[in-house]
Amino acid sequence: MPIKGVGWELNISRQAEQQRGDRRRTIGAYQVFHDGQPQPNLSGTSVETKGPGDNRVAGNGRRIEAGRYPLGTQAGEHYVTIGYLVSNDPDQTPKPGLELLDTGNRTAILVHPGHDFLASVGCINLTSGLQSGNVDIPFVDSRDRVITAINDLKNFVDAGFPHHNGHLIDNAWVVIDDEPQ
Repeated sequence: MPIKGVGWELNISRQAEQQRGDRRRTIGAYQVFHDGQPQPNLSGTSVETKGPGDNRVAGNGRRIEAGRYPLGTQAGEHYVTIGYLVSNDPDQTPKPGLELLDTGNRTAILVHPGHDFLASVGCINLTSGLQSGNVDIPFVDSRDRVITAINDLKNFVDAGFPHHNGHLIDNAWVVIDDEPQ
């Protein structure tokens, strides 16, 4: 599914799955766009859990389906968009995150920092390149990429950005391309 070139769009192009033992993760490339224009320094590797995508069954341990999802500020116990901690310890909460909305029967699908092999059950972790399944997601890099995306989104939306967690962010989307071959 291509971007529409309108608003703030985080595009994820799924590329392949990696494996470590019996664990699998989906690797893709991400790029942020403002009204169709790619933004420098807002690109890298996306990491999701195994496929195929499925939005019908809650808690299924799979990635979400390819599609276009509106974004909201996350109001959770472990992840928030407004009021997160900046810590080098992946166990410290709340960590930064954005919530994908309209995900069918799936709930709490987020863009948030990852660490180790994968920190997701349906969510999306942002990071730098992961050449193989033997490479862990570096937490600080992942955290910084999520914070950079949140700050860029705040600047793009400007006065329209919500003042509280748990609200729709107007004109902001995550667009996930087709399943990897």
